[in-house]
Amino acid sequence: MDSFEYNKIIGALLGTVFVVFTISLVSDSLFYSPNPEKPGFAIEAQEAPAAGGTEKKENPAKAPIAPLLAKADVDKGASIFKRCEACHDATKGGPNKVGPNLWGVVGRPIASHPGYSYSAGMKDFSDGSKKHWDYQLISEFITKPKAEVPGTAMGFAGLSKIDERADVIAYLRTLADTPEPLPSPDAAKPAAAGGEAAKPAEGAKPVEGAKPADNAAKPAEGAKPADNAAKPADAAKPAEGAAKPADNAAKPAEGSSAPAQ
Repeated sequence: MDSFEYNKIIGALLGTVFVVFTISLVSDSLFYSPNPEKPGFAIEAQEAPAAGGTEKKENPAKAPIAPLLAKADVDKGASIFKRCEACHDATKGGPNKVGPNLWGVVGRPIASHPGYSYSAGMKDFSDGSKKHWDYQLISEFITKPKAEVPGTAMGFAGLSKIDERADVIAYLRTLADTPEPLPSPDAAKPAAAGGEAAKPAEGAKPVEGAKPADNAAKPAEGAKPADNAAKPADAAKPAEGAAKPADNAAKPAEGSSAPAQ
């Protein structure tokens, strides 16, 4: 096969490629359909409410941490805390790093560690360092720091699992000369328990029904008979008025001196 035959084969291949490419361009231009800038309508699927009514989603950060601290694993907490060591030193008298030193952080006033420059968001959150890092507040903060304290410089994504938060907090508690006492497992719901316990006392119908005893005092308060009984004492007025005849009776005695004179 000479070179002329090769040239014909190559030319046929190139011609085929050219034709296919041309057809592709033409078909794209003929059937081009741009996406609309604004959709005509949007389809939104709504989930059916639960059988018991609309459920209100609770913020996972607000979940009570006290019941889990008693059984938290300090060793696991120390292992999890290694993620924090790039930004925080936890030794006594240790330096501040990207974040403040965390020795004695449990119970410490917020934004109060000396020598560290806190963000404006953390200073606002601390309310002038009046607020303290108690167990529940630490749990809420480390769940998602930037969500709990807007403007904080802490770049940690957070711990979404409450068991991990309990372990870390139990470890942080050990970073002190005198660890803070663990809260009572029921410390998270004193208000609820107190409120429910108060209702029976308030609704104690026998006590409320003791109206006769309460109303019995009214006669004493409005003791009109006793007030009216005093009127006989006021009846002494005739006695005061009785003096007038005596005074008038004296006048004849004064007048009787005229004949004597």
